[in-house]
Amino acid sequence: MGTCDWFNGNDLRRAYHEEWGTPCHDDQKLFEFFVLEVMQCGLSFSLMLERREAMRAALDQYDYRKIAKYNQNDFDRLLQAEGMIHSSRKIQALITDALAYEKVIAEFGSFDQYLWQYTNGQSLVYESHLKAVPNTNELAQKLSKDLKKRGFKFVGPVVMYSYLQACGLINDHDVDCPRREYLIEHYPSEVVE
Repeated sequence: MGTCDWFNGNDLRRAYHEEWGTPCHDDQKLFEFFVLEVMQCGLSFSLMLERREAMRAALDQYDYRKIAKYNQNDFDRLLQAEGMIHSSRKIQALITDALAYEKVIAEFGSFDQYLWQYTNGQSLVYESHLKAVPNTNELAQKLSKDLKKRGFKFVGPVVMYSYLQACGLINDHDVDCPRREYLIEHYPSEVVE
């Protein structure tokens, strides 16, 4: 089964397929993708898509500035919020990550600037991934290591690889998927081995 076959299951998946892998440069949207990947850790991504809007409501529209200011009352509210992933460790990680996210923005001017420096502003199209898409790679490991140094939680290499795919730094659409060529033609891309 190819990477893009997964998206054919239902309307939520098909709609997300149009987002997935599209280069994102908006700090708010980058944080939303970050939340989805952190909350998904160990769970199915279908569940994340089903709960995405409920989490959006519970997490102030994924606004990292507001989440960074959450207190114990907010934490307790999230543990009970309908549609939220009720993991105290993940909820605490999101608050910690929002604070770290703000620090990265203060240092680099935007999270976008920080993130895209890893690929020199280009989507990477790995020729080797046409045979088999890995669950992590050297780039994800490098990003994971740096984010951990900066205080981020739930940012292991596998989670960060999925994040890089979602945000378009890595184009892992199947070779016969129309999105693959569309993204290559419309966004700065570099083919690598």
